[in-house]
Amino acid sequence: MIHCLTGELIILDALSMTAVIDCCGVGYKVAVTGNTLTKLNNPAASAKEKVRLYTYMAVREDAVELYGFYTTEELDTFRMLIGVSGVGPKAAVAILSIMTPAALSAAIQAEDAKALSRAQGVGGKTAARIVLELKDKFAKKLFSDVPETAGAAPAAASGGHLSDARDALLVLGYSRSEITAALQGLDPTSDTEEIIRRALAKLMK
Repeated sequence: MIHCLTGELIILDALSMTAVIDCCGVGYKVAVTGNTLTKLNNPAASAKEKVRLYTYMAVREDAVELYGFYTTEELDTFRMLIGVSGVGPKAAVAILSIMTPAALSAAIQAEDAKALSRAQGVGGKTAARIVLELKDKFAKKLFSDVPETAGAAPAAASGGHLSDARDALLVLGYSRSEITAALQGLDPTSDTEEIIRRALAKLMK
């Protein structure tokens, strides 16, 4: 299993969405997402500095393909997507080419299947299945990423739920001003998951 590739970027083809990394004289061709392509297409990369891609190897009867990702977060998200029935590597790459892992998480939590169906080769039924199968998994991942405040005293239910929701939305990459606006007017006595769901619905509009 190839966990990652570290070497010189010698080819970056936006048309075929592929990159070739020279690792000690061996060129590895990998399929990449639009997000990774953008990260690689920068002055540092063009100056032939070393790059690192985290990889997933797909083995089929007629081919062995490598998929490369600029971050482990994107690789983990890719693995979650291909774990959904009917979603292959190409569809997962298409989805991660139009949205970041944080944006995908937000769309799934908001049950916005339409946003996912904008990806090439992803139909409405497939998008709905992704939302259905990954909603709970993304919610668990979201809360596991929220840092705990060591030694903090238990907060009142309403304030604690709003605070937890705010922290979770920060993890997703939203700014404090966006979060403040999204939380405004929401019922502070609702549970954290419900607050996040309603806030995401506002943020995705």
